[in-house]
Amino acid sequence: MREHAVVISGGGPTGLMLAGELALAGVDVAIVERRENQEIVGSRAGGLSSRTLEVLDQRGIVDPFLAEGQIAQVTGFAVTRLDISDFPTRHNYGLALRQKHIERILAGWVGELPVTIYRGRELTGFREDEAGVTLELSDGTSLRAGYLVGCDGGRSLVRKIAGIAFPGWEATTSNILAEAEMEEEPPLGVHRTALGMHAFGLEEYQIRDGKVVFASEGPINVMVTEQTAGGTGEPTLDDLRQALIAACGTDYGIHGLKWISRFTDMSRQAEVYRKGRVLLAGDAAHVHSPVGGQGLNTGVQDAVNLGWKLAQVVKGISPEALLDTYHAERHPVAARVLRTTMAQVALQRTDDRTEALREVVLELLGLEEARKKIAAEMSGLGIRYDFGEGHPLLGRRMPDLDLVTPDGPLRVFSLLKQAGPVLLNLGPRGSLDTGPWSDRVPLVDARYDGPWELPGLGAVAAPTAVLIRPDGYVAWVGEASQDGLNAAMNTWFGPPR
Repeated sequence: MREHAVVISGGGPTGLMLAGELALAGVDVAIVERRENQEIVGSRAGGLSSRTLEVLDQRGIVDPFLAEGQIAQVTGFAVTRLDISDFPTRHNYGLALRQKHIERILAGWVGELPVTIYRGRELTGFREDEAGVTLELSDGTSLRAGYLVGCDGGRSLVRKIAGIAFPGWEATTSNILAEAEMEEEPPLGVHRTALGMHAFGLEEYQIRDGKVVFASEGPINVMVTEQTAGGTGEPTLDDLRQALIAACGTDYGIHGLKWISRFTDMSRQAEVYRKGRVLLAGDAAHVHSPVGGQGLNTGVQDAVNLGWKLAQVVKGISPEALLDTYHAERHPVAARVLRTTMAQVALQRTDDRTEALREVVLELLGLEEARKKIAAEMSGLGIRYDFGEGHPLLGRRMPDLDLVTPDGPLRVFSLLKQAGPVLLNLGPRGSLDTGPWSDRVPLVDARYDGPWELPGLGAVAAPTAVLIRPDGYVAWVGEASQDGLNAAMNTWFGPPR
């Protein structure tokens, strides 16, 4: 029986990102993935948010995504686009890029790291004991792991076997997604009718001046709202025809189906993200409508929050209690995502009263303060973990500043490339000491002379030092004493040796 420190069930974006994080930290990690390769049939998530782009930039891998995607102001809230071009970040935009490309690029990165992938196999069961988890695979083999992480989607077997409750709200809307040939050309773009939203597009497109320009020909990508939300299984071509006729008055002579699937606005969240040696991330921990494009991005950011913590526990640096901060920090984030997606679905309804509500919301989002607050939330740039009172930076993402150091200029994000922490001293050299944590937390003396600004908040006071976690969030700000720094180091990076 092969053994690994961590086994991840599911090799989608969340599982791949988590495997990469653990491998960077020197942890023996494996993925169990049912697909023989990374190919996806069908169109799922369609882009990366500003904060996810920052996360990829922190690891030095954002460029391949930017090279293949379409940069645009795609942050929005149901009824309107929200411009974030004035936000203080190098990635003050979203990136339109289909999930199949996102996964391929992530898999290429993981392929360069020491990660074992068991392809063409599924997890069929597991047993947990005090020392670890024994996993049973679909080919009859077994694996042994110290920890098991379920990144296996909304119908997560890991979550079900672990007995983790998945409360929430049932579906109120149902949509069919498909790619097929059509005898008649439909009107490309997004449309709203009395029955709901529907859209037609092509696989190849460009974004020019903020507008989608499709290729001249090819199979049609279809999204249409069904009349009822009761469908649970895979839809058929006849289901698609009936939905098109109901929404558009015609099925456009649809034929030659390439793939078809269904999604709903069912919204559920795992009651706990950790139960003993079993953890959940991505869709296994939270499902919701894809409106707003936050699902994949939330999952990738789950992985980056969890990876370094799990690595420190596996390596004996930190106690198991550190894993509880994963739930404490990420559960409220996803709860908020569920709330915003349900609100957006409600605003897409087509009755007169919803139209009136939509007009009021549009007026409110036209106000600068409201626009900045909601845009910071939807882009992921406004996330703040509750580390108590203090400087506005505390618990927020560290800006990617251009620093001046004794060894030359460097960006903050370059200090995070290997998924480790850093203490950034912006005051007099020698004024801080990492003491017994010096082997775990490097100290960097630097100078920064520019403004300090945070998305959605604006200017903040310049700190004299910041302790940055491997996920890029600020764990301590140098307005307190050396005792405060020592307490933060002990909390996040284990007790002193």
